[in-house]
Formats: sequence, structure tokens, C-alpha cells
Amino acid sequence: MARMVDIGRKPDVARRAIASGAIRLKPSTVQAIRAGRVEKGDPLATAEVAGLQAIKCVWQVLPHCHPIPITAAGVTFDVRKDRIVATSHVEATYKTGVEMEALYGVTVALLTVWDMVKSMEKDARGQYPTARLVDVHVLSKEKGAAGRARG
Repeated sequence: MARMVDIGRKPDVARRAIASGAIRLKPSTVQAIRAGRVEKGDPLATAEVAGLQAIKCVWQVLPHCHPIPITAAGVTFDVRKDRIVATSHVEATYKTGVEMEALYGVTVALLTVWDMVKSMEKDARGQYPTARLVDVHVLSKEKGAAGRARG
């Protein structure tokens, strides 16, 4: 039987999580992103917004996650020769952690990049031999005084 964990008696605690992941792309696709030559627009600006939206709605798509009052969040990108690395940070003062929010934000941001550049990544058969999401993971999680928002 599936059910949410009862967190009603847990105290609110400052929490922070940072997650990262990457999308591997053809170097020519990365060059097009850098040069602003993507037909659908700016993949990184769009992916930043998509990642932030995703962070706020994890409870709507993952059945065991609670709605969390996010106090701070962000998604950043590092553009490399053959990949885009996304990093998200999420903060909240609540009864449960924010790791899933950070992971989901990174994943949705990377999927948004893929969606925006998929026409450049397809081969002659319509397949994606290079594009792939890799290394999505939690870089760190903090709870208590260490998890308080940075000034």
C-alpha cells in the first residue's frame, strides 16, 4: 500500500539541497546555444524558468512528496564543449527535506534544453545518438543550522 509519511509532529527545520546533472550534446549544438542560433529561442533562459517551476510542483508529480514552502531556489548552467551542466539549489524551513525538489528541478531543466535543441541532435534516422542526460545526483543536503539560507 502506498501512503505519505506522517510528518505532522516533526519540527520545522532549515533545509538546503543542491543537485546537479548534465545533458551531453554534439559540440555543434553547444556552439549554436552559445551563439544564440536555436530556432526555439534561448534554451538556458527557458530551462531556468522550467527548472524553477518544476521545483515548486514536485508534490504534484511524485506521489509521496509533501507540498513544501520553498523559501529560495535557483537553477544555473555551465556550458562546456560537449554538454550543459545544470545545478539547482533549494531551501526551505519545513518538516521534510528538499532533495527531490533539487533533483526534479535539474532534470526538468535538462529536458527543456533537450526539447529546444532536439532538431539539431537528430541523425538521418531521426534518432539521438549523442544527446543523453547523465550524472543527475544530489551534490549536498543540509539540515538545521547548516541548512539556513545564505546571506
